[in-house]
Amino acid sequence: MEQTLAGKVAMVTGGSRGIGAGIARRLAAAGATVAITYVSSGEQAELMVKSIQMAGGGALAVRIDSADRAALRAGVGQIVQRLGRLDILVNNAGVGGVGPIGEIADDDYDHALAVNLTAVFAASQEALRHLGPGGRIITIGSINADRIHFPGGTVYALTKAGVAGFTRALAREVSSRGITVNTVQPGPVATDMNPAEGAFAEITRPHIAVARYGTADEIGSLVAYLAGPDAAYITGATINADGGFAA
Repeated sequence: MEQTLAGKVAMVTGGSRGIGAGIARRLAAAGATVAITYVSSGEQAELMVKSIQMAGGGALAVRIDSADRAALRAGVGQIVQRLGRLDILVNNAGVGGVGPIGEIADDDYDHALAVNLTAVFAASQEALRHLGPGGRIITIGSINADRIHFPGGTVYALTKAGVAGFTRALAREVSSRGITVNTVQPGPVATDMNPAEGAFAEITRPHIAVARYGTADEIGSLVAYLAGPDAAYITGATINADGGFAA
């Protein structure tokens, strides 16, 4: 893979598994040193670091709870201190959860907003203290911000729609600094939390134009492009990578 990100440092929240792991792999393959955060999957995080290092890349894992905005802000500073700089922030950490609106507990609602929305604000705010010209903020939203084909997704859709609005506003605010801000909205992607086989997949697959789930590496490829120099004219965008789910 062309080393378009050589010399760059990237932070990927929730980068130990699933879509985050696919993003971390692709950024590392493009030459970036990648710091991945995790909250509970420490063993998976270390395996991810080792796999990147064995492929010739640079990586480290840092335990940060994205629901704790103070810890998240401190973690950004820790990564900058250890790696010397920060060029790319990928806000990937997120939580799902579905249920009838009348049964959603306040604690579950608050946790979803803390991880899916407030963490994006806090990490971006702190990263902007370190990003220079050519800096990138890329947030992983969801196609469910635009289309949701099942009941019970109110809180998830709310948080992901909020991410898209935040991206557009922030892109305007930091454009004069040469920093771009974009959202990637994946459709159904095969992960351990959302497998491509099973009862839910059987309901979902007929809504996908290409009739299959996406892969974490496919999302990672798009993120790596947005992080690179060829995407300097793309900002404030919400880009669907959904196999035609919303078509």
